[in-house]
Amino acid sequence: MNTSISPPAHSLGDRIRARRDAVGLTQEKLAAKCGVSRAAVAQWEAGVTRPSLDNLVKAADALNVWLSWLTVGDQSLPDTPNPFAPASPFRGVPVIDYGQAGQWGAEGALPVGASGDVVAADPEISQRAFALVIRDNSMAPDFSEGDKIILDPDVTPQPGDLVVAKLDSEAEATFKKFRPRGADGSGASPIELAPLNPDWPTLVINAENPGRIIATLVEQRRYRRRRALQA
Repeated sequence: MNTSISPPAHSLGDRIRARRDAVGLTQEKLAAKCGVSRAAVAQWEAGVTRPSLDNLVKAADALNVWLSWLTVGDQSLPDTPNPFAPASPFRGVPVIDYGQAGQWGAEGALPVGASGDVVAADPEISQRAFALVIRDNSMAPDFSEGDKIILDPDVTPQPGDLVVAKLDSEAEATFKKFRPRGADGSGASPIELAPLNPDWPTLVINAENPGRIIATLVEQRRYRRRRALQA
């Protein structure tokens, strides 16, 4: 397999087109392998639309590349002929918003309206995993706005773990510290959802305020912020 692409494929559409040409697939043939129309593939390559996570996986398979290369954009191709072989260092998980996280179903289906953005994660993470972008300072100083967090619904939280949860009374999910409080007088087991920033309130899941734990934090991505240059 050719281990480089020239010129560099800077965007997702560039990488799809360059790799499709390299393996000798027409847009029609790639479309057939992904179960979409030729026009859909043309829009991907032009950057007009972005493939869904399901179609990204199908495209990576058809193009014989790692999903991480297709989505993240490394400038080299893997040598293994199988893009999903155990040697593959990453697996793509969808980046969604807090409203979509609150709808995350038992089957882990991508909610309607999800952007199709993905982030590379450990290949051992479950198929139901997803990612969120930190949007406030409720979990400061450990988590800053713009950080990405990867969460797995198949990981059972332990006291002190960080989780995404949703109160039935709220439209969106929230990211907080998991603090179960044991059975109360009624036999119920309240759960506190505590911020790391003491300026934010602690939320409670109990009989009067029902809710559910959706997923447990497994990874955090923090990107270095660039400071403006002083004149």
